Amino acid sequence: MSKLELIRLNEVAPQEVDWLWYPCIAFGKVTILQGDPGEGKTMLMLNMIADLTQGRKLWEQETPNPPLVCIYQTAEDGIADTIVPRLTAMDADLGKVVVISEDRQLLSFTDDRIEQAILATGAKLLVLDPLQAYLGMGVDMHRANEVRPAFHALSNIAQRTGCAIVLIGHMNKMKGSGSLYRGLGSIDIAGAARSILLVCQPDKHRDEVYLAHVKSNLAPLGETLVFVREEDRFAFSGTCDETADELLSGGDSEESGGMTKVVRATICLQELAQQCDEMPSTDVYARMLEKGISKRTTEEAKKLVGIASVRHGNRLYFDLRPLRIPSLEEA
Repeated sequence: MSKLELIRLNEVAPQEVDWLWYPCIAFGKVTILQGDPGEGKTMLMLNMIADLTQGRKLWEQETPNPPLVCIYQTAEDGIADTIVPRLTAMDADLGKVVVISEDRQLLSFTDDRIEQAILATGAKLLVLDPLQAYLGMGVDMHRANEVRPAFHALSNIAQRTGCAIVLIGHMNKMKGSGSLYRGLGSIDIAGAARSILLVCQPDKHRDEVYLAHVKSNLAPLGETLVFVREEDRFAFSGTCDETADELLSGGDSEESGGMTKVVRATICLQELAQQCDEMPSTDVYARMLEKGISKRTTEEAKKLVGIASVRHGNRLYFDLRPLRIPSLEEA
């Protein structure tokens, strides 16, 4: 029989969440970074590791972390022929990147070596890539009763050590479903993570890769980040207001009556054109966002109908005159 232990909440001191990268990855918590094959999950994660080991800012961060030790486990790429060359090209401090040897025994969520390695190295980030390779032998990732104990063990390791743990996850083939339900395996996997991030490339003909915040239990959702794929890394180019669901639908998901978002955006722009000849671009984006239309979709509609941008002083305006329909009085 198990010994009963009770904890009274008035005896528990409140603690603030400490962040590796606010609001996406917290110390002492489990985060999932997911996406389809070939869209940049591993490359983006290695970019982050390289910056963390050198104490560089993570993209839009205002202040960098001090140089940190990271543990990176992969069951898909070779360490010597793939990971080391990639991290070298990214100017990582390889002395701060550690791998737990799996020559004699494969690693799993419940393996004591994870906590031992974190404590021995002082690592502040542990990455397991991909998560299904580390669930453990005999654990079916589609069965909640098998997934929960494994995640509970891993979450306890994160909490005890204060290490941020990131799991790289693949996507299922349920096109059209919400981003929260696109992770491979039981929905309990998404439920166990405190934060979920999505890497995707909506337009395969362009080099832009997006990092969107799907779920956050500890802070408001972060902005969607945009990267440009270069030869050996991703270069951060800015943010956008497109959500994970919009990115997965290609920004062109069906609306009521079969109307796409781009078509609806052109109609909204025509309505604005009846109000004025020019409008500040920030005002246009705000008006469109109120109607559930993102900046990216607005830009697509703008190009489609031939609206130009004009500058007055330090502000950019939409020239809406090409869409202006003369009134009866004007006609």
